[in-house]
Amino acid sequence: MGVLKLIIKREFIAKVRNKSFIVMTFLSPLLMVCLSFFIGYLANMNKDEVTKVAIHDEAGILKPDFKNTKEIVYVDLSKMPLQLAKDTASKNYEGLIYVPKVADTNELKTKVQYISDDSPSLEFVSDIEKVIDNQLTKNNLKSLGFDAKKIEEAKVDSDLHIAKFSGEEGLKYLNITKVIFGGSFGYLIMMFIIIYGNFVMRSVIEEKTSRIIEVIISSVKPFQLMMGKIIGNSLAGILQFMIWVVLALILFFGASLFFSSGMDSHATAEAMGQMQGNGNFMASLTAQAKLYYDEIPVLSTVLFFLVYFTGGYFLYSSLYAAIGAAVDSETDSQQFLLPIIMPLMLGVYVGFFTVINDPHGTVATVFSMIPLTSPIVMLMRIPFGVPVWQLVLSIVLLFGTFLAVVWFASKIYRVGILMYGKKPTWKELYKWLKY
Repeated sequence: MGVLKLIIKREFIAKVRNKSFIVMTFLSPLLMVCLSFFIGYLANMNKDEVTKVAIHDEAGILKPDFKNTKEIVYVDLSKMPLQLAKDTASKNYEGLIYVPKVADTNELKTKVQYISDDSPSLEFVSDIEKVIDNQLTKNNLKSLGFDAKKIEEAKVDSDLHIAKFSGEEGLKYLNITKVIFGGSFGYLIMMFIIIYGNFVMRSVIEEKTSRIIEVIISSVKPFQLMMGKIIGNSLAGILQFMIWVVLALILFFGASLFFSSGMDSHATAEAMGQMQGNGNFMASLTAQAKLYYDEIPVLSTVLFFLVYFTGGYFLYSSLYAAIGAAVDSETDSQQFLLPIIMPLMLGVYVGFFTVINDPHGTVATVFSMIPLTSPIVMLMRIPFGVPVWQLVLSIVLLFGTFLAVVWFASKIYRVGILMYGKKPTWKELYKWLKY
């Protein structure tokens, strides 16, 4: 145990004193904050841009239905000859909506064209198709003797009220909120495993290529060395993650104060007026947020996040350490990394596509038990309420698999750590397991 502590301390100190670790620890939150504000700035800048689209409607059927918005302005070129309208639109406008003159308006279902050198967005195409569909539907209703205006006025926009059998108020988007909440923790685990698992692998490769490992291995057991690297790097990663969270909160808070103080008096007065006018809305929003908070088991999710993070990280890091011991460079490790990353990606996709629809279904339940995917899928299920026996079984399987994988990985580590100059194959790794 004393040797293991020394290895953990050595790995931890070596990692946190590394210049790249120090730089990225303090630079990453700043880059993330700057990137967030830059994306926000670009989004607001795009909102101010106005796209001009020309219309050439020979029959004047659809032209009145194209309404100008903040983003799109429609310009009528119907009085021009078609070829002149095309030439004008190609030089001065984003594109041209051409509505030909037809004997039967139903022919417009396939005759309307959008002419442009640039491919339109799906949203823009959908908007044009809606205009065509609505106008043709009105014409069909009129030809059948129905009053389209009255039918439109008779439409009802319903709002389903969610309630419980106990009489308490339910929440319409609770399932989506739960999946996002649990999925965020699962995604953090996946990213942490990939980032810091690679740290473990690189540490092993560096010591192996520099031949330092030959000296170290003469004093400690390969298993102790592998576990020391896993735990030491995990502690460094946790420290870095905590620093990131604190710095990110400070930077976001400072940036918000800076931008709010930089507003002129008129903008400030306008903002205050909007805040006062939206007082009821904010009170309602706060009440809704409290309802969501009461329905989501935040504390238990955080606690199980720590449990599954520990088990998942140790499980995958032992595999990363074994790969690092088996190869001589990071380039050689690529063929072995895909089988490790695949279960993590599978867990994310299975979680998002199955838990949201059926959190207690067969697929979600099975993948929350499989150790390679349970740290992600189970965290997505926990906000929905998971039976205790499933949680216990999942955790036992996770840590039991970790012990088994560590045992197998240590056999690869023991042989591979002293192998040089040859790229191992899957067949050779199997042979090492039998030694």
